[in-house]
Amino acid sequence: MNWILGKRQWWQKKGKQGEAMEERRSFTAEELALAKSVDLTAVAASLGYTVKKIGRYHTLKEMDSIRIYNRTNWFRWSREHERGNNGGSQIDFLRVFAGMEVKDAVFWLLDFSGYRRDGDWEKKSANVYVEKIEGKHSTEEKKKPFVLPARAKNNDYLYSYLTGDRALDRHTVDYFVSCGLIYEERSHHNIVFKGNDVQGKTRFASMRGVFDREGKPFKCDVAGNDKNYGFNIWYGKSDEVMVFEAPIDLMSYVEIRGDYETNKVALGMLSDAPLATFLEEHPKVRKISFCLDNDGPGRKAADALMEKYYGLDYEVEDCPPPKPFKDYNQWLQEAKKCLCAATPKREMAR
Repeated sequence: MNWILGKRQWWQKKGKQGEAMEERRSFTAEELALAKSVDLTAVAASLGYTVKKIGRYHTLKEMDSIRIYNRTNWFRWSREHERGNNGGSQIDFLRVFAGMEVKDAVFWLLDFSGYRRDGDWEKKSANVYVEKIEGKHSTEEKKKPFVLPARAKNNDYLYSYLTGDRALDRHTVDYFVSCGLIYEERSHHNIVFKGNDVQGKTRFASMRGVFDREGKPFKCDVAGNDKNYGFNIWYGKSDEVMVFEAPIDLMSYVEIRGDYETNKVALGMLSDAPLATFLEEHPKVRKISFCLDNDGPGRKAADALMEKYYGLDYEVEDCPPPKPFKDYNQWLQEAKKCLCAATPKREMAR
């Protein structure tokens, strides 16, 4: 019996060593360090768990035997004598509670931190699991109801971030606020971007922080949302849709081009599920313009999506921002810097 247990433990150790080798082969030391610096409490919250602070550690309302220490490591006391699934880093948390492979977990964490890398990868969706009864092995899928975050009393932080850090004009921000597509949430002043269906019902929402820490933005989807939808604006008469990766790029395009007539959708990723849903709900649309990023993943996704939708009898066009700009918001920011530099300062009145 002891020999059997010993052999089982040896295989578990061998598996963990194999995963570690896979990490080292697939990522740079800097990328792994960034992935393991992500706030684990924010990761858990983005997956739909309710995080509670108790003294010097955090726990989860759904699994109160979980302990999160220093916001980077976790341990499960109900399984303290087991190996492999009872604690570890952010990567282990995603592996155990979101059903991810190690490599996908690292990519997910890098994306969550705002890091983008050139290369062939697709962001994986997290399948969230929690235990039926603490201390037992059975699990069931946990899906929280979709509830929009409570609104703040005003949109002061939203306007400050979008007109300051992202260089959007106030009238552009006014337009999207008046359309009911963006607002500031109460708890942390994050910007909420809403994705509505053809009936105007909000089916999707994502949040973007306004306080970037050391260049690392907070971004997450609201728990329980339908990822077949994305941030979009529909004008009814238009038979074209412009496709962007991020809502702020979509807003920047509107300002740059003054385009308040063409339908637009932001994928929020490089998957085309929100686009497919938009086309299904708006069959009048026959032309698709892809305004994806100028980086490696964006260019590859644009080529693949153009080929796919051309094969579905849509008229397609590639419309990235001009080089060397990565996206439409970077283009807008740089254009305004040049405009400010070219505008002569008024001489002080004597």
